[in-house]
Amino acid sequence: MGGYVPPGYNALRTTLLDKEKKHISRMLEPTKSTWPLKGVTICTDGWSDPQRRPILNFMAVTEGGPMFLKSIATEGETKSTEYIFEKLREVIEEVGPENVVQVITDNASNCRSAGLMVEAKYKNIYWTPCIVHTLNLVVKDICDPKNFAGDNEVLWFIREIADEASFIKNYIMNHSMRLSMFNEFSKLKFLQIAETRFASVVIMLKRFLQIRESLVQMVVHANWAAYKEAPASRAHSQRVKDLILDDVWWDKLTYIVSFMLPIYSMIRATDTDKPCLHLIYEMWDDMIEKVKTPIYRHEGKGPNEDCALYIVIKKILLSRWTKSNTPLHCLAHSCNPRYYTPSWVGAVRGRVTPLDDKEILDMRNKCLRKLYPDQDDYKTIKKEFADFALMSNDFQDADSIEDRDDFEPKQWWGTHGGSTKHLKKLALKLLGQPASSSCCERNWSTYAFIHSSARNKLTPARAEDLVFTHNNHRLISRHSHEYNSGPSRMWDVGGDGVESFTGVGMLEGAEFSLDEPELEEQMLAVLS
Repeated sequence: MGGYVPPGYNALRTTLLDKEKKHISRMLEPTKSTWPLKGVTICTDGWSDPQRRPILNFMAVTEGGPMFLKSIATEGETKSTEYIFEKLREVIEEVGPENVVQVITDNASNCRSAGLMVEAKYKNIYWTPCIVHTLNLVVKDICDPKNFAGDNEVLWFIREIADEASFIKNYIMNHSMRLSMFNEFSKLKFLQIAETRFASVVIMLKRFLQIRESLVQMVVHANWAAYKEAPASRAHSQRVKDLILDDVWWDKLTYIVSFMLPIYSMIRATDTDKPCLHLIYEMWDDMIEKVKTPIYRHEGKGPNEDCALYIVIKKILLSRWTKSNTPLHCLAHSCNPRYYTPSWVGAVRGRVTPLDDKEILDMRNKCLRKLYPDQDDYKTIKKEFADFALMSNDFQDADSIEDRDDFEPKQWWGTHGGSTKHLKKLALKLLGQPASSSCCERNWSTYAFIHSSARNKLTPARAEDLVFTHNNHRLISRHSHEYNSGPSRMWDVGGDGVESFTGVGMLEGAEFSLDEPELEEQMLAVLS
């Protein structure tokens, strides 16, 4: 009696893979059919495979999630502005220019220039810099003052504390006996945060606050002094002990975390594929005020007094925002019905509606002129916007006004936007777009999982096919109960690197993304 005969090696990597890719492509058609209505964001980013060959990947993002489109091996190519623009143009034509709302890349000068070329060619498409990359540059400017060409002397204590925290972590992690002592006192582990991760300095300092008591117990224990080691290492050991027992050092670390936390929180909020383009303007304004509060409290300053540290940090925040703010941010912000309600305006002192903010007004009109080059269409959309913003004509209905506070923006437009069909169509597209290219970063996790050191002979074309089927099968499965309740739910937290929750030292070796608290909570629950 014959048993099942599995397919051979050649069939798996050729005909069966081709069939599966075509099958996944057919299953993606319903999602693609929503593009004309919901709009698409094209995201791109670069990476190097295990053989150090450079690759560009392209993702199409809607509110349903990120779809992997393709990757391009760029070995031997100069990533010039023209080259990146040409590749973006090819992808835009494949997706359909009329469906694309924006293109998101990082803030590199060649990407920025390519994005501006896209804007020049396509009147309905904007280039938007990744907000998470922008915020990460803010963190670098603050935590490494040499990056910021200004009056940065007041920032140097941040770099010193970060360097000393790194010294403590590296000393303990690199000495097995010291690490063993630490593990006796702490259930939490040091996080091996990769330098490429966003806000790695803030994540490290946050963890230090969580393990402070364990560190103190470790260095005051008799075993710390009793351990025999080389004279040079003894000097390092004493320095670690002195720092850990220094209350002033801990006060400075706590202070740094207190005013960096609002920036880190915004990174976490925007490091997602979920629609948040319309929230960025408000979030950035709120973040600046939240950074100010702990600084002024710590420095004992009154609300009308100047504070040198805050002046420099605010200058960094405003400088980065000025470079990254686009007319599309302002138009999306203006389409959120909640931002016209007295409850929202009154929640923060000095806050105004999008109608009363001159920067938003100028940027919004600039965006509308680009999107509606025909003069009659431009007049129509302005009249519709005026009715919406001023709550006049059909928008003065009591339910329409009351629901601005309670409904999600897209729900509100779906319920009350029928009288302004052009503005409603535009608003539904803008309110469904992301603000970062984080999906590309997570896609590289899939790439690394497939094209690993153990499978380093894969050709770029075959690796692309495997990533296409793997990533897009996940997209199709994401809304199923099994996906969200089984082991696969960790894919959207830790990526494909989370293959197992077992093994000694697993947490020490994990390179956590910004979702590290949720991931660690799940891991500890499984391990306990």
